[in-house]
Amino acid sequence: MQITATASSVVSLAPAAEGETMPLIPHIPELIFGFIMFAILLFVVAKYVVPNMEKAYEERHAAIEGGIAQAENAQAEAEAAKKQYEAQLAEARSEAAKIREDARAEGAAIVAEMRTQAQDEANRITESAHKQIEAERQQAAVSLRNDVGRLSTDLAGRIVGHELQDQGNRQQLIDRFLGELESGQVQPEKVSRAGSDS
Repeated sequence: MQITATASSVVSLAPAAEGETMPLIPHIPELIFGFIMFAILLFVVAKYVVPNMEKAYEERHAAIEGGIAQAENAQAEAEAAKKQYEAQLAEARSEAAKIREDARAEGAAIVAEMRTQAQDEANRITESAHKQIEAERQQAAVSLRNDVGRLSTDLAGRIVGHELQDQGNRQQLIDRFLGELESGQVQPEKVSRAGSDS
């Protein structure tokens, strides 16, 4: 309602002011001064403000582009480092597998060598035992031969009735008796019977 009243008062004033100038239209000097000030302001903005804004925009754009480039470079370096790490890891796994296989082969070689050494040692011990047994058998045979010789000499002395004092005769008699004993011509029963008869 108030708007309608204001509009009607403006319309009623318009015919009264026909002889006067319109207050809304500026004077020509004010209009020229406004255009000059606008041109100066436009010049100042174009000369100083816009270049600074463009410079700030370019710096910001360069910083963003540099950041993107740095991020891309960092990502490329990370990919390269990852590939290098994976290659080193694969190489390390391959080396570890090779070391395991070498250790297995070396262990098998050591086991085979130890078995060979143990077999050689067992053979040496067996051979040494056989030699020792043979030496002891020969020693026992010599001892037995001496005992049998002495007994046979004593027995022969009893049979003949005198002791065989002569070493040559004694040795000859022992050798002949042992030879007959070994060839089987003299039986142990005959000797023991002959000893019991006397």
